[in-house]
Amino acid sequence: MPKSTVSIIARAVVSGTILAAALPALSQTVPAPVAAARSWTVLDANTGQMLASQEAGLRIIPASLTKVMTAYLVFEAVRDKRLQWDQMVNVSLNAYRVDKSSSKMFIDPKVPVSIKDLTYGLIIQSGNDAAVQLAEAVAGSEETFAAMMNKKALELGMKGSHFMNASGLPHPEHYSTAEDLTILAARLIRDFPEEYKIYSVKEFTYNNIKQGNRNLLLYSDSTVDGMKTGYVNGSGYNLIASAKRNGSQRIITVVTGTASPRVRADESMKLLGWAYSNFESVRVAANGQQLATPTVWKSEQNTFKAGFGADRYETLLKGAGSKIKTEVVLQDKLAAPIAKGAKVGTVKVTFDGKPLADLPLVALEDVKEAGFFARIWDSLRMRFA
Repeated sequence: MPKSTVSIIARAVVSGTILAAALPALSQTVPAPVAAARSWTVLDANTGQMLASQEAGLRIIPASLTKVMTAYLVFEAVRDKRLQWDQMVNVSLNAYRVDKSSSKMFIDPKVPVSIKDLTYGLIIQSGNDAAVQLAEAVAGSEETFAAMMNKKALELGMKGSHFMNASGLPHPEHYSTAEDLTILAARLIRDFPEEYKIYSVKEFTYNNIKQGNRNLLLYSDSTVDGMKTGYVNGSGYNLIASAKRNGSQRIITVVTGTASPRVRADESMKLLGWAYSNFESVRVAANGQQLATPTVWKSEQNTFKAGFGADRYETLLKGAGSKIKTEVVLQDKLAAPIAKGAKVGTVKVTFDGKPLADLPLVALEDVKEAGFFARIWDSLRMRFA
């Protein structure tokens, strides 16, 4: 079995791109997990830290994991109002005649279908006919849609992927990697949190045919709320799994090339368990959290509220949160006007006495200027302050 790795030199998914960076908060070793899969990854979605991986860059047949990219582009089209959830489309013969031996939602050329039903059929029933029909609804043809998929893959930093269709049916030039699929899953959850909820739905009925979600973890673990299964001849059984525990700690795993649906579920659960047993996501900064009340010059007020303007999480070994410390460093002689959100200093974050991150300290309110004479007086005072 290929050697697995634990990210002591952290590999972070930042804006869809894998970056290498030293991470003192994970400077201790953790025994690597073992999974019976061709390739796999474990990601802390809150921080973008790849906690462990095996052959993450190996080219694989993604099969129906492809449909995560298809869904991403559909969600974009709805967000941008190029499609509407209740929009009805006619079923094309291309969609209807998709590989009859593959998974389908059983759309009918004689019956128009809504974008919403097609999306549910894509995600829950893994319908290849739904994938083709959605591709045509978004782009006019599946070929044009595939070009959109490849463009989006490059934008997201998926450097090891190439798509030829919307469904994941086999093609020599249709491939991906566990690492790329991890990037894609994390971005879909982040960019479309409401739409992501569809992935937790256990069954869907269309055309009087009820089909269950093939993600077995949805039925055995209430913390698992997604994401997608995949299988074709030659790919083995693949699964992207996502769980949220301990309040807001989200872990995403990808396993590829396993021996059966049961094995892909069991190996995914093993990796999730390993991650939650060994690591925690600690929020070191909370959006709107006040940290300081700096003095301000040339203003109607003497002080103002300053703090964090965004959430920030760090991946730590379990129980190490008490080693996080913060220090506020203010800019010298702050003067009005200051807009809400403007940087007014730095928050130095350390772990066990070692630098971890420098975060911006921002104004949490607008600070207005004083009158003309008050500003002149403060200008004189500032010379000697």
